[in-house]
Amino acid sequence: MIKNHLRRYLPAILPAILTLLTTSGAFAQAAGHKSESVFSAIVHGGALVIFIWLCILTTSTIMVTLIIQLALSLKKEKLAPPPLVDSLRQLIGSGNYQEAWETCNANRNYFANVLKSGLNRIGRGKDAVEASLAEHGMREATLLRTRNSYLSVIGVVSPMIGLLGTVIGMMGAFAALGDTGMSDPRALSAKISEVLLATAAGLFIAIPAFVSYYIFRNVSQASIVHADDIVNQLVTDIPFEELAGMQIGENFAHAGAPAPAAAAAGRPMMPGMPRAAAAPAAAACPVCAGSITVGQSPCPHCGSVLSW
Repeated sequence: MIKNHLRRYLPAILPAILTLLTTSGAFAQAAGHKSESVFSAIVHGGALVIFIWLCILTTSTIMVTLIIQLALSLKKEKLAPPPLVDSLRQLIGSGNYQEAWETCNANRNYFANVLKSGLNRIGRGKDAVEASLAEHGMREATLLRTRNSYLSVIGVVSPMIGLLGTVIGMMGAFAALGDTGMSDPRALSAKISEVLLATAAGLFIAIPAFVSYYIFRNVSQASIVHADDIVNQLVTDIPFEELAGMQIGENFAHAGAPAPAAAAAGRPMMPGMPRAAAAPAAAACPVCAGSITVGQSPCPHCGSVLSW
């Protein structure tokens, strides 16, 4: 996913940064400094200096990509979509646990993945369901926080990369000073100001990376707590004693459910049996409640992927 974002944003970000570096040297010349542009200084600085600046540009691009991605994916509406929550609340309230599991299986997000793990153990009792929700919730939360932790890594590494470029540039500046002496102190000052630009660039990346890291850490925590509260509300009123031994999930058909022919003949269906077993001509979308044909996926109204 990061590679896709890099491919999308790099062509737009890289020319802007290179233009900024080039024009910064032009401003210095306009102010009376007899120094070459920063871009030219980087090019003539050798392979190591070019590599360091490529690392800085790559790090900044990754940072922007992560910020955009986290801003879009950590919303409460993304972790627990309201139409999906309403649909699953109706299904669980009416006892259609297998259909609720299939809806969760077709909609991959934090809320659906955690609730699906609890429905898998619904026949083992309340304690087993709560333990599964806690375990899977911690796993999903860790996956969400992993991408955010990359911002912290960028905040730590980028100043070190900039400092490395500054140290290498200072070594070259003092080497030139040893060869020519203090005959031209203005040229030495201009050279030192150029090499300090690497440190400034590293800090320019590190500061927004750290700020974004702490912001998204709090946002993710609030969104996770919001989704967990909804999951706990949905499973609170489930009659676990009446559902002892029931198998929900992929093995539901082997748990003693009536055959489709029997259901079509008017025999009662066990609680939680999917509507697709009765082979109706039409059904309601479990997400948006729109009328759809049995077996149709995705839903033509809301676009949700359904599992029949």
